[in-house]
Amino acid sequence: MVKVVIIGSGNVAQHLIAAFKNAQILGSDIDLIQVYSRQTASVSHLLNLDQITNDLDTLAEANLYIIAVSDDVIGAISSQLPFKNRLVVHTSGSVPLHALDEDNRKGVFYPLQTFTKNKAVDFKIIPICLESENATDYQLLDKVAKSISEKVFAINSEQRKALHVAAVFVNNFTNHLYQLGQEICEENQVPFEILKPLIAETANKIIVLSPEEAQTGPAKRNDSITIEAHEAFLSNENHLKIYKTLTQSIQENGKKL
Repeated sequence: MVKVVIIGSGNVAQHLIAAFKNAQILGSDIDLIQVYSRQTASVSHLLNLDQITNDLDTLAEANLYIIAVSDDVIGAISSQLPFKNRLVVHTSGSVPLHALDEDNRKGVFYPLQTFTKNKAVDFKIIPICLESENATDYQLLDKVAKSISEKVFAINSEQRKALHVAAVFVNNFTNHLYQLGQEICEENQVPFEILKPLIAETANKIIVLSPEEAQTGPAKRNDSITIEAHEAFLSNENHLKIYKTLTQSIQENGKKL
């Protein structure tokens, strides 16, 4: 039985807790034995109270400690752990492996997904990116990751940094564009709901096509008449600036092909 402790109680931590609990129900030999949370109430709906601690000095002995906290406190938390030479990993996409304290063996357990509290996800399809300092620790991380996900990858710190930047483009920036689209609809008394099937089809297409192959629209076609009409329509300077920037990027990308 592999014993796991999660340190943290935010979005990622809560989804990991749920995933490990579900895996245990299905017969996994990965045992989530404890969760550290400064406020025990934040995870009391997920675990028995005797599995929760708000004191790092009372952390249980385990095979793996997963630090799932904000990026800016990962190093500080790892330096406060009251033991040495145990396997300690973090879940961040942008924090390097060496940010963890030297007293323990280091690793990364990065589930690449956008998490929202109370929004269930299917962990089986979430990629988990792993990194460790040695092969033995990697084997343990691989076993733990495969207990909750079918998509596990060996990714080093530089590759993970690239993935995180790419994720910002395809998730955070894209969602911001959804927001701008909703603003344009609301300003013109058009239901944003009309665009939702288009949004879904746009995302679904890249499952079978590359983004390059799936690209359509006036910028792709170099349709200057439509582009000029759109620019004339956009009275919001921010919307217009983003429209021009993205149009130029699509057109310049087309010239490289």
